[in-house]
Amino acid sequence: MTGTPPTAFPEVGTMVRDTSRDKVGRVMAHLHGTLWLRPPGGGQEWTAYPQDVLPLSASESLSSRVAELNRRARQPY
Repeated sequence: MTGTPPTAFPEVGTMVRDTSRDKVGRVMAHLHGTLWLRPPGGGQEWTAYPQDVLPLSASESLSSRVAELNRRARQPY
């Protein structure tokens, strides 16, 4: 078998950086060779190709999670 191996898909729930848009998002689904991402704290989902995303470092992931929790805490019930 020759050629490049298929790009691995990050697990659903993983926080990644979409390098094509320079945005951080949580992987919500895999569909037809693309990833569906949602910004931390919610919002409009977008699609990205697996080769365009990078996993977040531990500090980036923690920062995104804290920002998400802060947004939720400010929302009225």
